[in-house]
Amino acid sequence: MSTQTTLPTRPWMRMRAPLAVAAVAVLLGGAAVAPMTLTDANAEVIPAALNERLYQEFVPNENPADDFVLPEVPIEKLPDPKPEPKPAPEKTETGTETSQDAVQAPAALPRFEGGGSPAEWMAAAGIAESDWSYVDFIAQKESGWNPNATNPSSGACGLIQALPCSKVPGSGYNPVDNLRWANGYATDRYGSWAGAYEFWTANHWW
Repeated sequence: MSTQTTLPTRPWMRMRAPLAVAAVAVLLGGAAVAPMTLTDANAEVIPAALNERLYQEFVPNENPADDFVLPEVPIEKLPDPKPEPKPAPEKTETGTETSQDAVQAPAALPRFEGGGSPAEWMAAAGIAESDWSYVDFIAQKESGWNPNATNPSSGACGLIQALPCSKVPGSGYNPVDNLRWANGYATDRYGSWAGAYEFWTANHWW
């Protein structure tokens, strides 16, 4: 019959396994908490920047040329059609000549010189506050929240760059008129501002 010798166990050896388990739990716990902390920090920064922009009072540019904007993705320009011959000017009863172009030339829309902030404009246009972040994204890309923004090549105008500018009831340069029209456009074409945002991020236009 053999005898088995039992070695004495030291107290620290008995505690080694529980300590290892505790260390692993601390490491995993830290890994799980850290991203949540970063996300929370970012969540506080983003709304702060958004709120600062949406409640900033608009100040028009002194030089109208500073209102010119170009889209992020250039639109391919088709060749210009051959010009048609202009009709001969007609003489009026007073004997002065008038051309057809002079009669049909539309008056330039007045620039927006009023005040207000994007938040006030969106509220006045009837846009739900839950959609403001989507509207902000598109307006930032299209015009930088400048109601007088104009594309010098296409003639698109206003906060959302309506094309043609004349499709906006009222004035394309009035921010509330422009946003009211855009609200209907976003809903009719994309179902919601969220849908319009998703389309813009995929195509860089809307």
